[in-house]
Amino acid sequence: MPKLTRAVLVICAVVILSFCAWLGFVACHYTAPVLMYHYINDEEPHKSRLGVSPKSFERQMRFLKEHNYNVTSLAELVDLIKYKKKIPCKTAAITFDDGYLDNYINAFPILKKYNLPATIFVVINRIGKRLGQDEYMDWRQIKELSDSGLITIGSHSMNHPNLSEIDSDEELRYEIFASKKILEEALQKKANFFSYPFGGINPVVRDLTREAGYAACVGTNFPRGYPADDIYALKRLRISENSKNLFIFWIETSGFYTYIKEQRDTY
Repeated sequence: MPKLTRAVLVICAVVILSFCAWLGFVACHYTAPVLMYHYINDEEPHKSRLGVSPKSFERQMRFLKEHNYNVTSLAELVDLIKYKKKIPCKTAAITFDDGYLDNYINAFPILKKYNLPATIFVVINRIGKRLGQDEYMDWRQIKELSDSGLITIGSHSMNHPNLSEIDSDEELRYEIFASKKILEEALQKKANFFSYPFGGINPVVRDLTREAGYAACVGTNFPRGYPADDIYALKRLRISENSKNLFIFWIETSGFYTYIKEQRDTY
């Protein structure tokens, strides 16, 4: 065999093996992004990383729609993970924490416009209240969202404490169990999802959410290497106004940003 031909074959073999290795790496580190929003208004982005302007939010939702993302409900994503089904490329889920009024006023019309499902986690004892500059949805608005067929309402506890810092079993059960019961009685449907306030979780808290009957829970700030398929500790990505840059938003929704972020935050 001529030397040139042999060299070409070796190079081709190296390229093929490298490509296969890359595919294996991709498969191991892909995590369907669960996007986490809080405020959708024009004021909060100037004060914290928890705010996204309505204009930026619409651009992001339009990006997901126009680029044919498989935006699923949290229930559909959990089903894929729980039963180890193949997760379609470009799958994503949208979630909101706290139940701010601007979710109803600003976010909901945009979600309806693009027909994108989302889950909103509400704090029971803040419903219908104004606390400082923060105004929360009332029960009528929450019921309207729940009845829309587009929005799933989940629990974000009774009072929004960091559950990992609570030692009292009675208090933990109140925050986890009572919030579920109240939501179900008010909305006349199952409250299947829970969001850990401040991302606070430990083995006791996780076990109590299972005992309470939640189908899955979401959080943030899990240790590096924490499994991506634990449906009682689903990882989320906080979306801020920085993501008005759609290149950044594309990276965040790629399915690999969770892995990139864990590596970045560790070193």
